[in-house]
Amino acid sequence: METHEVKELLSQFDQSTLTELQLKKETFELYFNKNTTSGLQNASSAPAPAPAPAANAAPTPVAPTPAVSATPDTVEVAKPVLEGKEVVSPLVGVVYLKPSPDKDNFKQIGDHVKKGDILCIVEAMKVMNEIVSDVDGELVEVLVESEQIVEYNQPLFRVKEG
Repeated sequence: METHEVKELLSQFDQSTLTELQLKKETFELYFNKNTTSGLQNASSAPAPAPAPAANAAPTPVAPTPAVSATPDTVEVAKPVLEGKEVVSPLVGVVYLKPSPDKDNFKQIGDHVKKGDILCIVEAMKVMNEIVSDVDGELVEVLVESEQIVEYNQPLFRVKEG
């Protein structure tokens, strides 16, 4: 299966009401689950156990939490949103801010970035995808941590054009 086919399938899955999708084709296996936040599912050529049938399960509603809360002991203030263009993840995967564990980050807050500069790497299905800046400017915010799992279209960085 080609990379563009996987991306298209992921996009369609993301926009659908499905919560789980499993695809097996010869030695290729793909598994998506919207309810799992613990990590990526690894594709393997070994046979996987058959999934249990879903019994009309509905996601548990989560009560909204206020952005600003005040108690006598603590005060939490919402972080101001910095201006600039967001650089988003084009796919689901694990983000790496460094080219290798013993190297410095690709870019730091305050660094000048040019269009095409590598900002990070997103690993998806054992493929390392370089995420590059699409604008010239100053890196003003890093919105993710290294080795964090990121979603499709999730903001990763904010770059102030100029």
